[in-house]
Amino acid sequence: MKTGFVVITGASSSIGEATAQLFIAKGHNVLLLSRREDRLKAFAGRQVMKAIIDITDRPALDQAIAEAEEHFGPVKGIVNNAGRMLLGDITTQDPAEWQEMYNTNVIGLLNGMQAVLPSMIEQKSGTIINISSIAGKKTFTDHVAYGGTKFAVHSISENVREEVAPHNVRVVTISPGLIETEWNDQTTGEKAKLNLMPQTIADTIYFAFNQPQSINIREIALAPTQQQS
Repeated sequence: MKTGFVVITGASSSIGEATAQLFIAKGHNVLLLSRREDRLKAFAGRQVMKAIIDITDRPALDQAIAEAEEHFGPVKGIVNNAGRMLLGDITTQDPAEWQEMYNTNVIGLLNGMQAVLPSMIEQKSGTIINISSIAGKKTFTDHVAYGGTKFAVHSISENVREEVAPHNVRVVTISPGLIETEWNDQTTGEKAKLNLMPQTIADTIYFAFNQPQSINIREIALAPTQQQS
């Protein structure tokens, strides 16, 4: 019997990796998406399908989901986790970094939602979990472009939630504060050093996903207790 599956984008490290491990441990079938094949080698078994794609490549995304549906059955959820965090002063930051973040954090997120929603609407069931940031709720120094992408995630998520609620489809926004992630090494400064562990975020994602379909926890914001901002 085909029981369905959950899509996890950016599954090769940090939050995505921890989330993939947790969903597999809980018995779910998963489709893991990443641009880095070597980082997905640890995942194997009957519960796992993998696709090495960029989420901005819509045809490749659609093909990966279609193949997983053929193998596992209908898509039950998606965790839109893939993202880029490139911080910098607006006066000096390379505009190519802005484009990269908007392509992944906004267009990639839209792609992920649009790719699964027709099936979820047809099923009258499904859960979309979008990973945003505290930076999508308030501003921070050197976060102009990145924060803009995360404010967009909040707006997009709430708008889609309103539109698909009549179809019994849930949209959840998870907004972490500073976390232990390789993104910290991609920033232009040294400011993001307080740590939430990725496993904590994965546990939060699963908590929201595991609620009855009639309950939509619309947003969870969490941060280290000592993070003042």
